[in-house]
Amino acid sequence: MHFRVILRILGILMMVFSFSMVPPALVSLLYDDGSVNAFLIAFGITFVTGLITWMPVYRVRQDLRTRDGFLITVLFWTVLGLFGSIPLMLAETPHLSVVDAVFESLSGLTTTGATVITGIDHLPASILWYRQQLQWFGGMGIIVLAVAILPMLGIGGMQLYRAETPGPVKDSKLTPRITETAKALWYIYLSLTIACALGYWAAGMSAFDAICHSFSTVAIGGFSTHDASIGYFDNPMIEAVAIFFMVISAVNFALHFSAWKQKSLSHYWQDPEFRFYVSLLLGITAFCALVLHVTGTIEGLEAVRNALFEVVSIATTTGYATADFAQWPTMLPFLLFIAAFAGGCAGSTGGGMKVIRILIILKQGMREVTRLLHPSAVMPIKLGNRAISDRVAEAVWGFFSVYLIVFVIMLIALLGTGLDQVTAWTAVGATLNNLGPGLGGVAAHYGDLSDSAKWILSFSMLLGRLEVFTLLVLFTPAFWRR
Repeated sequence: MHFRVILRILGILMMVFSFSMVPPALVSLLYDDGSVNAFLIAFGITFVTGLITWMPVYRVRQDLRTRDGFLITVLFWTVLGLFGSIPLMLAETPHLSVVDAVFESLSGLTTTGATVITGIDHLPASILWYRQQLQWFGGMGIIVLAVAILPMLGIGGMQLYRAETPGPVKDSKLTPRITETAKALWYIYLSLTIACALGYWAAGMSAFDAICHSFSTVAIGGFSTHDASIGYFDNPMIEAVAIFFMVISAVNFALHFSAWKQKSLSHYWQDPEFRFYVSLLLGITAFCALVLHVTGTIEGLEAVRNALFEVVSIATTTGYATADFAQWPTMLPFLLFIAAFAGGCAGSTGGGMKVIRILIILKQGMREVTRLLHPSAVMPIKLGNRAISDRVAEAVWGFFSVYLIVFVIMLIALLGTGLDQVTAWTAVGATLNNLGPGLGGVAAHYGDLSDSAKWILSFSMLLGRLEVFTLLVLFTPAFWRR
């Protein structure tokens, strides 16, 4: 383990992150909301800590190994969550406790969207901006951003990219050089954000709300500047913009890159994961709209409008709301919550287990059923025309089993804090899948939970964002063995 080079990278990245305090400080000055000192102090603390970490090891030059990449990734997300909480503790409003500030910060950076804050409409503009900005940085992964600048500092970034980028096949690159890959991802990400902000503004949002919501929409985060979320606007055009950008932000960014390079959209429908993803959204939406109409909960086109928005929002793990879906007929909240376990596509900003893993599991299950009838048949699992190796299939099943084991352990731990089963079950699912809203006691916010429950759920958010293995591998003795 190259601890000195790890400290050097961590110090550099902390200094870079400290400058994220500047935009909200400027917003505070613009709106004169009295929070500027909180961001300036947070900037100073973060920058100086990064400088102190970097100075003793700034001359170190070593190649990173894979295990170094895992440790840096976990350390950086943890450290950012801690330092990102400073403004939330120092600001007079909301002036959160340590556990609440860390929870809110991690929820933003991991794009979970779970909040402990009530009265969001009355928060200072700079705090509102900062919460949305945290999600925007977290959505693509600050590590991927760092990969674009690390080679200029004499540090290779491939190990970091492999540790951060989600999906069952982690070695695929959009461009031959990892630096160019990271830059390509950020260009696409930034372009989508600008387009989304313009769409919201044209649909009727103020410029401030449009920019803030574009941050959390493209990041699949779900934070809003209003307690009522997107429902605050009660505007079908705004909802349409949100649906469009939630859907495309939860698609593999490699497909967006190909569309940009080839000037063609045909390859989207050629991708089996994309087809399955769209089919899931449309199928669940149709079922929800039908149930809402038949039960008289919501009727006609309003049923379709509400169903489409909530299905896209929950299934992509964004977590926006236009209606209280927890009050819908009992099967629907449960169905939507289960859809969030699939989440977005691999290589997207979405959470969950990823659609491609669910697709591979289904195909393997169908293969085993067929083998009962034809025991000697050779039947490879195929995605489109490409056969999936048994190694990948085993890795997917391994991930699925560990995911469920972690879920059960976290659920039991939460029940131990005194929560009821519905609240505990959905709180773990909402944080592990980086979804945000749950049911029961966490349908509106997480502020009423005990401190121990919030720490457990903070760990759950990290597990979900780092796709379980990246974090759990640090707890194995083999990882630390020379």
